Amino acid sequence: MEIKKKIDGNKLIVELIGRLDTNTSPEFEKEINENINEISQLTLDFKELNYISSAGLRVILSLQKIMNKQGDMIIINPNDMIMEIFDSTGFERVLTIK
Repeated sequence: MEIKKKIDGNKLIVELIGRLDTNTSPEFEKEINENINEISQLTLDFKELNYISSAGLRVILSLQKIMNKQGDMIIINPNDMIMEIFDSTGFERVLTIK
């Protein structure tokens, strides 16, 4: 998985490329945690994300809980497979997806 981060003031945009799974979730969590305390808007761009496992969902849920306290989190550009996972797990009711 490749992670691209862009910080603009108190906004963080993170683009994920590849798979967010058991092997890559710890790296993703570490990368986000480096900047999470300084931001009030987190945008996760899933345009190039091909797969997300339960480990990836755990990290997403953890980020949503943090951002509920300090700002907003938005997921943009999920493909049909990622949306199906969000729908079947109920995450679409918890997350802001555009």
